[in-house]
Amino acid sequence: MSIPADFLIEHADLIATCAGPAPRRGLGQRDISALRDSVVAAFEGRIAYVGSAAALEDAVQMQPGATRIDARGCSVVPGFVDPHTHVVFAGDRRSELERRLRGDSYASIAAEGGGIVQTVAATRAATHEQLVAQSRARLDEMLACGTTLCEAKSGYGLDLETELRQLQAIRSLDEEHPIDVVPTFMAAHDVPLEYRDKRSEYVSLIIEEMLPRVAGEWLAEYCDVFCEQGAFTPDESIEILEAARQIGLVPRVHAEELGRSGGASVAARVGARSADHLVYVDERGADALADAEVAAILLPIAAFYLKLGRFAPARMLIERGVTIALATDVNPGAGFSPSMPYAMTLACFAMQMTLEEALIAATLNAAWTLDRAHDAGSLEPGKLMDAVIVKGGLAELLRVGAPAIRMVIKRGKVVSWSQ
Repeated sequence: MSIPADFLIEHADLIATCAGPAPRRGLGQRDISALRDSVVAAFEGRIAYVGSAAALEDAVQMQPGATRIDARGCSVVPGFVDPHTHVVFAGDRRSELERRLRGDSYASIAAEGGGIVQTVAATRAATHEQLVAQSRARLDEMLACGTTLCEAKSGYGLDLETELRQLQAIRSLDEEHPIDVVPTFMAAHDVPLEYRDKRSEYVSLIIEEMLPRVAGEWLAEYCDVFCEQGAFTPDESIEILEAARQIGLVPRVHAEELGRSGGASVAARVGARSADHLVYVDERGADALADAEVAAILLPIAAFYLKLGRFAPARMLIERGVTIALATDVNPGAGFSPSMPYAMTLACFAMQMTLEEALIAATLNAAWTLDRAHDAGSLEPGKLMDAVIVKGGLAELLRVGAPAIRMVIKRGKVVSWSQ
């Protein structure tokens, strides 16, 4: 009996399905399960058939009025998954980029009242509607770059009212925007100015007041902590993340971005889903992540715009069996590019990853870090019909500034396209 379908991608030169079990590790991260002379068919937003074009007529019953995409001369990949963003915020800090170009450091700018503190002030002053409107425009940019699923963090409120408002904005965006948005609670992004001399009280506020409200209103799936000198210590991070786990939120950790903070060890100890950044992680930290099955989400765009002078040691992490994912880190201070292809480009040319490894890191592995590998990250029957059609071969994705993406498909609908 043939399978019904109302959407078809045909005549593609290559379909990189990225199919198979998740997550990929080691050399397995190079397996993109590529097909030629094949098609992808879907029904009501989910993939129904991936396979030989010659067998399509026997396997699939195309419905009257079905959408058929001629991908001749193109490659097809899964929709990109961006598993680390701070896309919901108010205000603008692009002036800090100009200062960094003149030689000022991230730390010196923050010490003068810039950085996260500046965004906190703007976000506290913004209404729900303003947050949604400003963030929607950023999601539109991400969608045009091929992202069909992303994570979004709070963390620019640092008080109960604004943290809840950020998470409510994330929920609204998930409901109305084509991109599926996964919420993360991150009041432990920084210690707000009013608690700088009583930081233990702020940790207690997060644990005793914020976390129960967030969990009680089902506003987040994850809890993230910025474990870094000047932010939260390993002990504080563990205390917050263990409290989050007890009420049903899965831990994530900003780790080893600006120095050897101990964040990788924290992530391993609490069984976090991911440790993110890892610019300064060493072999011991990598082994701890591998043993605890904690994924490494690498953010080369942030390292680039922060002018850190180094990138996360992706090759070492891969060789030690750590699951690698990529993300943009869209944020007001350093995540200035919404493009997962740009993150892949830096992964290949600054972190010595292969194109295939970068593609898996931007799709299947990234979906696994958000607990969405059953629904996204690969082109397989039963999963969402989320795909990107690339003009030419896969290497076109690495041509920064070139119009490589012809079409973005979300749940079997064309949601972005170019000539």
